[in-house]
Amino acid sequence: MKKFCNFVVQNMAVFVVLIAVVAVLAPWTLTWVAPRVAWMLGIVMFGMGMTLKVEDFKTICQRPRDVGIGVLCQFIIMPGAAWLLVQVFRLPPELAIGVILVGTCPGGTASNVITYLAKGDVALSVAMTTCTTLLAPLVTPVLTWLLADTWINVSITAMMLSIAQMVLLPVILGLALNHYLPGPVHKLLPVLPFISVVTIVLLVGGVVAMSGTKLLQMGLLVGAVVICHNLLGLFLGYLAARWLKLPEAKVRAIAIEVGMQNSGLAASLALMYFQPAAAIPGAIFSVWHNISGSLLANYCVRKDATSKCAQHLVSTNQPAGGQAKTVTAKQAAILRCSLFRH
Repeated sequence: MKKFCNFVVQNMAVFVVLIAVVAVLAPWTLTWVAPRVAWMLGIVMFGMGMTLKVEDFKTICQRPRDVGIGVLCQFIIMPGAAWLLVQVFRLPPELAIGVILVGTCPGGTASNVITYLAKGDVALSVAMTTCTTLLAPLVTPVLTWLLADTWINVSITAMMLSIAQMVLLPVILGLALNHYLPGPVHKLLPVLPFISVVTIVLLVGGVVAMSGTKLLQMGLLVGAVVICHNLLGLFLGYLAARWLKLPEAKVRAIAIEVGMQNSGLAASLALMYFQPAAAIPGAIFSVWHNISGSLLANYCVRKDATSKCAQHLVSTNQPAGGQAKTVTAKQAAILRCSLFRH
């Protein structure tokens, strides 16, 4: 069972493509997803809550500057990038609101795993995810209204209530369960990624089933916007943290956290309040940001390996009591090639 769960998690992109094909060929098989979107996202967020501990909130109190910088980057860079891309690509309203929703949502839980793989500051990543998630019921509706007022006609209060029900309440319940019943929760933790992936795959399938025609017509354009949005988040998040002279581990955590969104929430809100086509950007983002995040983590690991190799070459060329020798051209070539061997 464990091998099967790991197989599904590791091949999420493949299953998303497969279910998208099924949704296009037989949309009636997945139209049942739409009325259950809130419950499905609630399950994912409940699982996230079970991975949290009361101690995680100490990081927010102990490192307010780091967390504050990350949260500000999250809620400035991604919404701003979304608005800019919507203007540049001149997206129709139903797709524009979907991109805006992705930008205004909190950080995604997958960012914590990617930060760990990239050797970033995991505690900071978890604190940022927690903080932006708790702020989402207030910040997401307000930012969405400010950036997309010309395209939407929805009550901010209603959206706040929906996010509180789908996100805040399940997270708090999961946290409480982990605090008071840590034993049973610990046994469930290995299965949680599998449940999250299955839920996201079904959500994507439901989106495609209800907006297959629009996806076929504008899928490439939306895909380009989503990729640009994600890459801008990663790049600008990195630049902002580097400009503030934070250590590399914190820079990586902030960059990844900013670039990886809770796109499942964006797709869910789109299905609940707008046309099904508005959920397409969130559905595509759910797949793409895991791919780009994995590639970034791989690059960070290779970069660290190359840096260690460089330090080793310099140290081996350091004579006793003398100046370091110049690294030869052959050694430099070996150093460059090591990037691809690690």
